[in-house]
Amino acid sequence: MAWKTRIEDIVKGGFSTPLDAPMVPPFPFTFHDVEVLTLVWRTDRAAIEALLPEPLVPTGDAVMAHVYRMNDTEWLGPYSECNVMVGVELPGVAVGSYSPYLFLSSDIGVAHGREAHGQPKKLGFPKIDFRGDLIVGTLERNGIEVLTGTLPYKQSRADIGELAEIFPFATNINLKAVDHIDGTPAIRQLTSRSLSDVTITECWRGPCTVELRPNAQAPVHRLPVREMLDGFFWRGRFTLVAGTVLHDYLASPKE
Repeated sequence: MAWKTRIEDIVKGGFSTPLDAPMVPPFPFTFHDVEVLTLVWRTDRAAIEALLPEPLVPTGDAVMAHVYRMNDTEWLGPYSECNVMVGVELPGVAVGSYSPYLFLSSDIGVAHGREAHGQPKKLGFPKIDFRGDLIVGTLERNGIEVLTGTLPYKQSRADIGELAEIFPFATNINLKAVDHIDGTPAIRQLTSRSLSDVTITECWRGPCTVELRPNAQAPVHRLPVREMLDGFFWRGRFTLVAGTVLHDYLASPKE
């Protein structure tokens, strides 16, 4: 079969290469039957500040690490993900979460997250295990188990709103940085995306444990555990839709 890629196809939104087998999916696409272990701990506020791009400011000292088992995702298929978040505010504009570290086992997911959102996605191997009466979440990169977390198996029913009270994690703010081929900056933005059509089928809460192991390519240890808080295990589905540009570092200042 012959086809022709026209200029109007190339310049429209959602375009991706290779021409005949695009890698990055267009919006929207849905994550079905998602299992999530969310680990929460307190760290040093100064440690959070050190990882935030100006003009973002922290809203507290809590850290969330979401370990996802994506069982059925349109375009991507099954994969796993670990999103490490802190609560932030862009003063006068938005409040949400910022992801200094994000790891997943899908090459499509890595490419989409970096190209579309500007998320700091890198290859890694998160995992959720059910070991008797314990839920265990791990993140491995370079053969090193960077993060290990545990939660009692489904002991206390909860509502996902209890997790959102710590900080609004569903609104994810990221630093998108892309250069031109000559090395000059093409995109320098703070972007924001929120999930759509969220359905939670179950949610559980309990005391969690978190252990971090240093890795120069996955330096989650830079958010050290000062106090372990409650963790959550939840299931649901949600749709990823297009986001917005909150701040453009390259925009000309208004007169």
